[in-house]
Amino acid sequence: MLNLRLVVSFAAVFGAVVPVAGQATAQQNDAAVQLGPRPFYLVDALEDGPLKSKLQQCTGPFAKTDFSIGHRGAPLQFPEHTKESYEAAARMGAGILECDVTFTKDKQLVCRHSQCDLHTTTNILAIPELAAQCTQPFSPADPASGKKASAECCTSDLTLAQFRTLRGKMDASNPAAATVEEYMDGTARWRTDLYASTGTLMTHAESIALFKRLGAKFTPELKSPSVQMPYEGSYSQQDYAQHLIDEYKAAGIDPADVYAQSFNLDDVRYWIENEPEFGRQAVYLDGRYRDKAFRHTNPSTWSPGMEELAGDGVRIVAPPMWMLLDLGDDGSIVPSAYAMAARKVGLEIITWTLERSGPLAGGGWYYRSVSDEIDGDGDTLKVLDVLAQDVGIKAIFSDWPATVTYYANCMGLK
Repeated sequence: MLNLRLVVSFAAVFGAVVPVAGQATAQQNDAAVQLGPRPFYLVDALEDGPLKSKLQQCTGPFAKTDFSIGHRGAPLQFPEHTKESYEAAARMGAGILECDVTFTKDKQLVCRHSQCDLHTTTNILAIPELAAQCTQPFSPADPASGKKASAECCTSDLTLAQFRTLRGKMDASNPAAATVEEYMDGTARWRTDLYASTGTLMTHAESIALFKRLGAKFTPELKSPSVQMPYEGSYSQQDYAQHLIDEYKAAGIDPADVYAQSFNLDDVRYWIENEPEFGRQAVYLDGRYRDKAFRHTNPSTWSPGMEELAGDGVRIVAPPMWMLLDLGDDGSIVPSAYAMAARKVGLEIITWTLERSGPLAGGGWYYRSVSDEIDGDGDTLKVLDVLAQDVGIKAIFSDWPATVTYYANCMGLK
């Protein structure tokens, strides 16, 4: 029989709850928070100093937090936007879960990161009758000409009934593939296919019901259509934006629990004007970094500026992490001019995406403004600490929410 002290110690490390006679354990409901070993691995990898010492003192138990947002679920290891991925994120303590929203041929809303990503995120190419309906069927690589393997399969190529027959897989493809099987077998070595055997796809409405059952809040992103709008001459961008909100209203969801997002500022303005209860916490995903003239350190390159955004009624902005960070004169990571300007006019900030870059030696796109200070995986927590304590972000998207949940609990963040 295990020593009780050993059982308690084990439970503390893994965020479990030790059962007491006659009481149900937390693991018996979907809200149980289980962090696993990764946050502790990252703390061990962190350079010695006050932050590491503070985080080492945190042994749990751990609670769900709205500071932790499940980015497409938990796609570091689970196929994104699947039931399994969402449930994993909730069990890691993500208080908010994301369904990226697009639509099918028959104008039904579903959870996909892009309208045209089915060829990399599902098994559609392995189903000949559906693969034949793809916008661009599979084309093998041609080493002689340097041509890469390619395909393009969109939700708008399928009806909802056909979409439901697909299975989610890890988002990946092999550009050197000569066959469909090789093309689908492209998962990065630092990810895994261990949990990719089921991959249950979901409609937007089904995600609402699931997140409600899991006790999580909602952050749907209205994805830019890949088809011309109005779709089929009648389904306008405004209809699409309204359709998303209508599904929350139909489900009886409190607007205060919904953070609708879009990279299209006009979508955010539409919600603010036409659905003010939802619009007051609509999230403007700031994609202006795509503009070659944009500099996150130079306000003169921002259009619209922070004052104009606030004047339009925008209350929350969500840029990528690197736009909020810069290097100080001493080489330390500090808030950027963008971050300080947003806070100055009262805008709240959400950012993305932690745990998406893979092994951090050398940084990566999400750390591009501070890459000189990124040496290894432990720096994940160093960056998170600056974002939380110095920038003052409201929440952060993560591909592995356990890390953010651990940090938020350690630091007493809600």
